[in-house]
Amino acid sequence: METFCLKWLLLVWPCCAVPVDALDVYTAAVYEHKAVLNPRPEIPPTRQAALRHMRENLDTYREQVNRASDLGAKIIVFPEDGLYGFDFNRDSILPYLEPIPDPTVVKWNPCLHPTAFNNTEVLYQLSCMASNSNMYLIANMGEKQTCEHNDSWCPPDGRYQFNTDVVFDAEGALIAKYQKQNLYFEVAFNTPKAVEHVIFNTPFAGRFGIFTCFDILFYEPAVSLIENYGVKQIVFPTAWMNQLPLLSAIEFQQAFATAFSINLLAANQHHPEKNMTGSGIYTPSVSLYYYNMESSKGKLLVTEVPIITPSKVHSLELSKSQMTSAFLKSNIYNKPSVLQLQKGRVKQEQISPLISSPVSHMDGPGSIFNALMMYDNYTFISVTGMEGNRQVCSNTLCCHVAYQRGYATSNLYALGAFDGLHTVHGTYYLQVCALVKCAGSSYDSCGESVTTASDIIDFKLWGNFSTYHIYTEILATEMKLYRADTRGWDKNIFYMTKRRMSAGLVTAALYGRWYEKDYGL
Repeated sequence: METFCLKWLLLVWPCCAVPVDALDVYTAAVYEHKAVLNPRPEIPPTRQAALRHMRENLDTYREQVNRASDLGAKIIVFPEDGLYGFDFNRDSILPYLEPIPDPTVVKWNPCLHPTAFNNTEVLYQLSCMASNSNMYLIANMGEKQTCEHNDSWCPPDGRYQFNTDVVFDAEGALIAKYQKQNLYFEVAFNTPKAVEHVIFNTPFAGRFGIFTCFDILFYEPAVSLIENYGVKQIVFPTAWMNQLPLLSAIEFQQAFATAFSINLLAANQHHPEKNMTGSGIYTPSVSLYYYNMESSKGKLLVTEVPIITPSKVHSLELSKSQMTSAFLKSNIYNKPSVLQLQKGRVKQEQISPLISSPVSHMDGPGSIFNALMMYDNYTFISVTGMEGNRQVCSNTLCCHVAYQRGYATSNLYALGAFDGLHTVHGTYYLQVCALVKCAGSSYDSCGESVTTASDIIDFKLWGNFSTYHIYTEILATEMKLYRADTRGWDKNIFYMTKRRMSAGLVTAALYGRWYEKDYGL
């Protein structure tokens, strides 16, 4: 099933709506690539065999670059591991690697000077693609660097191996490279000695930052690039395995772009058998995305993107105190404190305008239970009936939802809370409030992967978060994305609202990342 969302009618900023054709724009492309894989990745090939393998993928890249160029693209992004695939070990990946000089030290155009460095055939091919199409090109490849044994970081085999993104300008010059910081069980590669904050400039849209895949879940370098370096546009090669209900590729890509009011150009691998699909071009208010678990082919996405300038910064970039003031002045109703809710002293109109019938207290206790969701032990409360209010807490986090269904159904939904350290497939601290459709009628199915739903639900979801890094996610049936109608801070409460969805609700989540508490710090 193919999902698209393209709504380039208006860009909504805090104070006004600006027609797209009145803005400065550029055309961007991302390619979701079905990489040709090595069937025996554990066995080291010869260099010539590795080049033949990568040439198959490079041929596809060239075709897509030409297509994007014909459509006027100024920049194109290819996915992580797109030239060779997955599951290599340290020795078997070596024939695929190339030395990549530091672009801040060496000025080099591989297409014009192919013999300046040995064993750089892939860099030459990529450089010529960029030059021939007059397009900025971002690709991911393997890098090798020799090191001395007196270097305390030097691996026993005497070389560093990095998962590296390379950036070529429209003339084919290598202008930037980024070595992935947060590896995802990638035994073939090393973590760089220091976190890199890589920024490159373009004549058509200004500055771009870059990071890779798993990096997006961590403060360094992803959030730091935005908050400390003021980057407004990100290119994002990824090989993302979808994990529902909270971390499908398109779901978190849009949430990330929305949270920071940035443009995000995300290119994923297309291997449904590995649960990999989901690419997109996201702006602070609209998205073009692709998710297809049935097709066996890749997909090129091309669209115009508005250039974000400092005068168009979304209010969510303001400090927490400024955000509170901005949202209160935007005619957003005040919400009750957690203490008021717990004591049942809140009138219905204070809780949510979604519910028309008067309620002077929180609904009854409902059914509170625990279930695993994405390996974390969530505390849930069942969400039943046509309308109501629910509250559930985990450690210091209390989550609340006020809701109204469009019609009565027997489908089971639950409100879940998790405040703790996630320790499976990565270590990072979460605070999450999530309204999820359960996979079945039993409580133990809540938190399982679901992609279809028929219930139309208006809701307001909020919680007393301790972190201000909160990503809003609304996922509907058949992997359709929505954005919140309103979202933001009111004192120590973060909330979002959504009404009049045209598709059944699968997940609505406030996905909080408490970066300061990662690794138990």
